[in-house]
Amino acid sequence: MPELPEVETTRRGIEPLLCGQKIQQLIVRQPRLRWPVPGQLARRVKHARVRQLSRRGKYLLISTDTGTLIIHLGMSGSLCVVNGNAPPGPHDHIDLLLENDTRLRFRDPRRFGAWLWTDKPPETHPLLNRLGPEPLSSAFDADYLHRLSRGRKLAIKSLLMDSHAVAGVGNIYANEALFLAGIHPARAAGRISQQRYDKLVTALKRVLSEAIRQGGTTLRDFTSGEGKPGYFQLSLSVYAQQGKPCPVCTTPIRAIRTAQRSTFYCPHCQR
Repeated sequence: MPELPEVETTRRGIEPLLCGQKIQQLIVRQPRLRWPVPGQLARRVKHARVRQLSRRGKYLLISTDTGTLIIHLGMSGSLCVVNGNAPPGPHDHIDLLLENDTRLRFRDPRRFGAWLWTDKPPETHPLLNRLGPEPLSSAFDADYLHRLSRGRKLAIKSLLMDSHAVAGVGNIYANEALFLAGIHPARAAGRISQQRYDKLVTALKRVLSEAIRQGGTTLRDFTSGEGKPGYFQLSLSVYAQQGKPCPVCTTPIRAIRTAQRSTFYCPHCQR
C-alpha cells in the first residue's frame, strides 16, 4: 500500500505539472472505488484552476479556486501525467484533462482508492478532521507520543499506525523505525520511557525523510507521479526480510502478526 513517502513523492512529481493549469474536463470510467466517485464531481471541477497540491497523512489534496479534490491511492493506486492522446489501460479509471493538452491519470487495479470533493476547508472533511499530527512536523515529538501512550497496553507498532495518533505512518515505515530505535514492535506503548520515545521519534522522522528522498518504496504497482519507481526498498532493514541476517548483529529477522499486520523485527536488537 502506498504510504506517506509514496504519496509525498507523487505530490512532488505532479505538482509542477498541475499548478496553474485549468481543468477542462474530468473523465470517470469507473466510479466504483472505495467510495463512489461523486456524481457531480465532473461538473464541480470543470474550468477550475489548480492552485496548490498538498498532502495530509496519506491523502493528496488538489486545491482549486472552487474547492478541493481529496485523493487516496488506496492499496494499488498511482497518479501520473500523460499526453492528452495517451490511450487508457484497463485499470485507468479517471482522467483529469488540463488546458495544456495533458491529463492526470489515476490507475488503480484493486479499486481501493478514492476521489472525493469538498468546497469547505479540507481540514474539516470527515476523513481529515481527526487525523493526528504529521510525523515530520514539530507537533510530533517525544513529549506528545509519551503523553499519548501513558496507561495504554496497545502495542507500540499499532499506536504508530493509528492515524488518529499520527497521520500517515504505515506498516513498512513503522517496522523500519522501530528497528532503528531498538524497540520491540509488540511492546506495550505505555511501558516505553520518554528517553526511548526520543529515539523512536528521531528514527521515524529519519526513515520517512530518507524514503521520500529516495522516492518511496516500490511494492507491486506503485510508481511515482513522474513514472519512476521508488528505491527505498533497497534500504529496508527488517520489513519483509524474514530469515535474513540482521544488518547490525546478523541474528535472523523474525516475523509475527501484530493487529492483523505482518511485523518484522530483530529479536536481539529490539527489546
